[in-house]
Amino acid sequence: MDQTLEAAKAPAEPTQNQSIAVDIYDQVYNLRGTDPAYIERLAAIVDAKMRAVSAHGNTVDSLRVAVLAALNIADELCCARDRNDNLAGSLQNSQQSLRSRAGTIAHMLDEVLEERKVG
Repeated sequence: MDQTLEAAKAPAEPTQNQSIAVDIYDQVYNLRGTDPAYIERLAAIVDAKMRAVSAHGNTVDSLRVAVLAALNIADELCCARDRNDNLAGSLQNSQQSLRSRAGTIAHMLDEVLEERKVG
């Protein structure tokens, strides 16, 4: 059997880059990556953001729409990172508080057990 035919029939490895055509704002882009579903999802987000920007503005210049969409996406990213940082800080404070409380309880338990040994 021809090796190229065998290679074409073999399932693609998950780490192998695959080419996928996506439609963003009525333009087709051929992109490469290891996860076509993820690439399609990202393209759908960009397409939706560009269409939302276009619907709220008067511009038909696709480059301007793309830049404004990119700014909106960057804003969402920054807000998400800020929320993540705040949650991480809250989690760290909660962990420190729990450790402190656990230490206090352990100390109190040690005192009670020591009293029982003596008494």
